[in-house]
This record gives sequence, structure tokens and C-alpha cells, in this order.
Amino acid sequence: MIKYLSMINQEPGAMPGEGLTAIQTFTYFVAAPIGLFLGISLIVWALTAEKKPKGSTSSSITSIE
Repeated sequence: MIKYLSMINQEPGAMPGEGLTAIQTFTYFVAAPIGLFLGISLIVWALTAEKKPKGSTSSSITSIE
């Protein structure tokens, strides 16, 4: 049974390359997706944030609404 667990089913003629290092694995599957998520979130937030009027000089310190 253990003998069969170590066998890998590959297509005929497949030539697998070298494995990934731990740093490459972390970068590709953890850091890159988190970075993309944060980057896209920042862009969306920046494009959809409420804009203050440019001529508005009132603040909560000088006026109460």
C-alpha cells in the first residue's frame, strides 16, 4: 500500500521540473495574493472615497453644523 502512495500519475512524456523552494512557495502562494488583494483594495478605496469640495474651508473646529 505504501509503495503505491509514493507513485505519481503523470501524463506520458511529461518532464517535471525542479520543485519550488520554501521562499518561492511563500512568495507565490501567500505574499503575492495578499499583495494583490491589498493593492486592488487600495485602488478601489481611492476611486470610491467621498471627495470634499475644494472651496470648503469650514472645519468642525470653527463651525458646528
